[in-house]
Amino acid sequence: MANDGPFLTYWQSGYEGADHINHGGTRLDMNHANGHQQRALDDYLLLKQFGIRTVRESIGWRLVEKDGQFDFSVIEARVLAAKELGIQICWTLLHYGWPEDLDVYGDAFVPRFVRYCRAAAEFLKPFGGPAPVFSPVNEISFTSWGLSVRMFRCLNMDHEHAARDAKRQLVRAAIAGCDAIWEVIPGARMLHCDPLVHLIAHDDAPASHAHAEAMHELQFEAFDMLAGLRDPELGGAPRYLDLMGVNYYDTNQWEAATGQRLWWHLDDARRRPLHRMLVDVHARYGRPLLLAETGHVGSGRGIWIREIAEQVVMARQRGADISGVCLYPGIDRPDWENPDYWHHSGMWDVVAQADDSQARVLAPGYARGLKQAQSLIEHFYPTHDKQLQAPDAGTVPTMVVFSHIRWDCVNTRPRHVLGNLARHYRIVYLEQPVAGSTVEHMEVRHPLPNVTVYRQYTSSADSDPWTALQSFVTGLASDIGHPVAWFYTPMALPLLASLAPSLVVYDCMIDAAGTSSPQLLAREADLLAVADLVFTSSPGLRDAKRERHDRVHYLASSVDTLHFEPALDRSNGHPLQAGFKGPRLGFYGVIDEHVDGELLAALADAHPEWHIVLVGPVSARVEDSLPRRANLHYLGPQTYHAWPQFLVGWDVCLMPYRVDAAAHINTANVLEYMAGERPIVSTDLPDLGQSYGDLVAAICRDHDAFIAACEYALQAPQAQLDDLAQRMRALTATTSWTTVTDEMRELIASRQGA
Repeated sequence: MANDGPFLTYWQSGYEGADHINHGGTRLDMNHANGHQQRALDDYLLLKQFGIRTVRESIGWRLVEKDGQFDFSVIEARVLAAKELGIQICWTLLHYGWPEDLDVYGDAFVPRFVRYCRAAAEFLKPFGGPAPVFSPVNEISFTSWGLSVRMFRCLNMDHEHAARDAKRQLVRAAIAGCDAIWEVIPGARMLHCDPLVHLIAHDDAPASHAHAEAMHELQFEAFDMLAGLRDPELGGAPRYLDLMGVNYYDTNQWEAATGQRLWWHLDDARRRPLHRMLVDVHARYGRPLLLAETGHVGSGRGIWIREIAEQVVMARQRGADISGVCLYPGIDRPDWENPDYWHHSGMWDVVAQADDSQARVLAPGYARGLKQAQSLIEHFYPTHDKQLQAPDAGTVPTMVVFSHIRWDCVNTRPRHVLGNLARHYRIVYLEQPVAGSTVEHMEVRHPLPNVTVYRQYTSSADSDPWTALQSFVTGLASDIGHPVAWFYTPMALPLLASLAPSLVVYDCMIDAAGTSSPQLLAREADLLAVADLVFTSSPGLRDAKRERHDRVHYLASSVDTLHFEPALDRSNGHPLQAGFKGPRLGFYGVIDEHVDGELLAALADAHPEWHIVLVGPVSARVEDSLPRRANLHYLGPQTYHAWPQFLVGWDVCLMPYRVDAAAHINTANVLEYMAGERPIVSTDLPDLGQSYGDLVAAICRDHDAFIAACEYALQAPQAQLDDLAQRMRALTATTSWTTVTDEMRELIASRQGA
């Protein structure tokens, strides 16, 4: 993926190059530790499959200066490999390490650094072209913090004001280093990188908020100093803040006073979306931003990088100049403090094999996630053809969606269908209003590129909550032309009169005939009369609706296997169920009148040692009648993002629906259970048996059979479970939400062209 600006490609790979002496006194050379120094050519060749031709590398000041002399042979192999393969290297000069005889706070530090920068620039000048990219000092803020907590063993490591004085000294060094490099290579670009973080108060006290804000602002001090926005005696000026790099990981958000992380994998609601953080930084400085380091560990790598791409697109849509994304590290690395512990954070893990003690093994989930991330950014901001421009928001057609389903609720079909369609439409997702609020207001969220979710809170006690959106939809209609109107619930049909739709779509996931609401039945009949297309999520619904509409299409729900990859890693888990010792049998979905409460009670009573974990919102219609047992755990609504952390801890997955009321129950979560490769026990659901019967451990007609099936699943031979998991894996690999939505788009286009 080619790129405008200072970088050869938008996507980049970074290599861990720390060369400091750790607190225990171990001298680090990370490029040697993972073999990158010895096999740079091969490592660069691996990047070809992802179209990456820009890399970030570190020289290592401590490694190249001995007794006042410079020996750059340690980077020669990388330089020559890059020249042979057409790779652009962006060099970091100080990566936490400096000569051991040098006091970072002393008067000699900056002149010594200037001499080193000049020598490095002279060595690299023949190889980098007219505008090479240099980072004089990596992470000034992090380095100064590291010195304050004695992370680095060095002269004067007990300095009383380390954080303050180190930051100022490193800024002086960076400024002087820029000047030294420019003397040798006038066209060089300067990239300054630091962590991008979000800190919050741990309680509502004004003092806590003031402390959190002050701590939050510290991340910008070094940038402000470099730009001359503060402490002018250091010599900063706008020209020094040339290119900005922000480093972002899942651990970059926390409570300021306690240090408690706002965990990404648990979808902590207090987290700030990355796109808003990027927009804030760009607005503050007006400089191009490189996401200079990002990545995750273990089984979360793929979904992390895909989410990063979504956030980058949203930041760019809001005006932030994001000039690239660097995967860090490209090759896995050992821990700074424990060389035997490898982080499993690279695109390639380092694995000891019979013929290679440091073999590069591609992380398949990460690779899939990166391909999806690259496709997303390329779709919105094509770079392969410089004549192409990102589509003007005003030319993208609008799709107005009326849904009784909360965006982050247990049913994920709307999320995936509309998330994919958002590449081609501006999605306006109107949730069913929330009645009974003391303060009327509209909550607006932007969960994905081109998706805006509206949730109206109203004080009205009207029996039809959708009436609260009448004025909003009327106002919306004047701005959007002729949208596609998309219904997940017939109850919103009266609002259609305010629109002038080009097409009406009904994506049906529930059987209105199975409800006791005459109003719902009547409105569905009216919706079927005006709908141009009807999609259904099950064959049973297709058959039922075909009797009432000529254009009904069964498009089965799919599963995002990448999202559920963490459910395959038993080291994961959710703290809400961590205390449940013993077998866990789990369900997630809406807990309403379709769930068989008597079955749950029988299951809990038959085996008090089992823990039945139920994740999802509880309908007010059944809340008082649900069984209560010590081993029945109602954990309430949880976001889709956190589901794999529950699923990984379950031994059996449950589909405990009433047989007599569940003719067309949505069974989409069965595929998600399969993505976690857990045995599934279900009641006798017609659509389930028709679609996946041979992959469900048991489909049971009564309570005793259901309990017996759970007993067997918990004691099944491992070979049988392995075979089941393999067959589940084979099935989920054939499904794709992209395929589903591509077919929907084709059907929409054919109707609009009719």
